[in-house]
Amino acid sequence: MSPRKNARAVESRRPATRGRTRALGQHFLRDESVARRIVELVRPGPRDLVVEIGPGRGALTASLAGAAGRLLAFEVDPALAASLRERFAAAPRVEIRDADARSLDYAILPAARPDPAGRVLVAGNLPYSVAKPILMALVESGPAIDEMTLMLQKEVAERLAAAPGSKVYGSLSVLTQVACDVSLAFRVPPGAFSPPPQVDSAVVHLRVRSAPPVPIADRARFNAVVRAAFSQRRKNLPNALAAGLGLALERARTLVAAAGIDPGRRAETLSLAEFASLAATRPGSFFGPDQRG
Repeated sequence: MSPRKNARAVESRRPATRGRTRALGQHFLRDESVARRIVELVRPGPRDLVVEIGPGRGALTASLAGAAGRLLAFEVDPALAASLRERFAAAPRVEIRDADARSLDYAILPAARPDPAGRVLVAGNLPYSVAKPILMALVESGPAIDEMTLMLQKEVAERLAAAPGSKVYGSLSVLTQVACDVSLAFRVPPGAFSPPPQVDSAVVHLRVRSAPPVPIADRARFNAVVRAAFSQRRKNLPNALAAGLGLALERARTLVAAAGIDPGRRAETLSLAEFASLAATRPGSFFGPDQRG
């Protein structure tokens, strides 16, 4: 399959465009020094495929295009995409596609690399309003991606890197850290964007793990347990699990204790290993026939 056919396959699951840039809360990067720092984090080379999410007006696109072996940029706004296609018409290694990053089929990206020995790198300035679903789609793509450098609202970036016990540690932290090694790279002030947002932004660097850092036999069960545990943050773990998974409270208490966890603790105090132990306790006990996944 040719690279361009691969690119079309990536967007095969795209839904209809849902509004324009303003509706997505997009703020365009205009600081070239920030763009250079983002590129330096992943250091793309001639063998690598770089996927840019939300190129907007192309400030980061121009920096990426000069280093990548091939650049695929996915933009949900047709007018912006058309403008970028015109701007990069003379750059054969750059392809701009109309697509919604929330629903791309990232699994086929490795086949679009310019060299089978190259990496798949993702970079982007994610719109605040849809950053989390895009992030989860990227994280859940597994080994299809090697590294990511993403600009997010600072509060979201801090949640990704948060440690157990932090007030911002939550399901997003756990599910991302199980799949990736996460580092908070640098903060970006509002003045780096047009129009300037009312909050600070930050860039995170994620290296996708070849395997989880803790044993997880069933990823769907693990994800469901983590989400349920954080579904009611002010409640202790058994109460949150009972509500989130539809269990009797006593059953939830028994399962938490069987995992070696004090039933009086809350979800934000659990480590990745403790979540893995909780999800693995008596496999199937958390779920009835219609509750799996």
